[in-house]
Amino acid sequence: MERALIVSGSEKGIEAVSGILRSSGYSQITAIKSGSEARRLINITDYELIVINTPIADEFGHELSIMIAESSTAGIMLICKSDIADDVSDKVGEFGICVIPKPLNKAMFHQSLKLVEATRSRMLGLKKENVRLLTKIDELRLINRAKCALMEYLKLTEPQAHRYIEKQAMDTRQTRKEVAISILSTYGR
Repeated sequence: MERALIVSGSEKGIEAVSGILRSSGYSQITAIKSGSEARRLINITDYELIVINTPIADEFGHELSIMIAESSTAGIMLICKSDIADDVSDKVGEFGICVIPKPLNKAMFHQSLKLVEATRSRMLGLKKENVRLLTKIDELRLINRAKCALMEYLKLTEPQAHRYIEKQAMDTRQTRKEVAISILSTYGR
């Protein structure tokens, strides 16, 4: 992990969090003070970790953390006063946001950081698998449409249409998807 964004209303908070992040291997740390600036930066740069030290200049910060969780794959840590940490955690927990109570305990912060990194890594793996499966589903739909076209226009049975697509793919050294696209363009579907 390299890029981290710190959103904090106080310089002291920025210094404390950036020191811990540097010692954890983050080399590109950006620090800002407002939620509106964070929203702008998130649209421009892809961060691996975002730490929000509440309250920030223009809002408390939990709304910002939810927005980030819904629109990015960054790991998110929300730091807030210990007396409200449980309430805030109830609001943002379902979005996968880690809430850490103030005052900061370095050992607890490091442990939470490792947990956020592991969770983000797992989430990215699941996202990659989801994209792969959606691509496979789209390919199967395309092939099934081609089979239907063969069944309608050439009066083939479903097993015959399947065999036709498989044989064409082998004979022409194309994928079944490429053969299906060719069939669909031939029969205007």
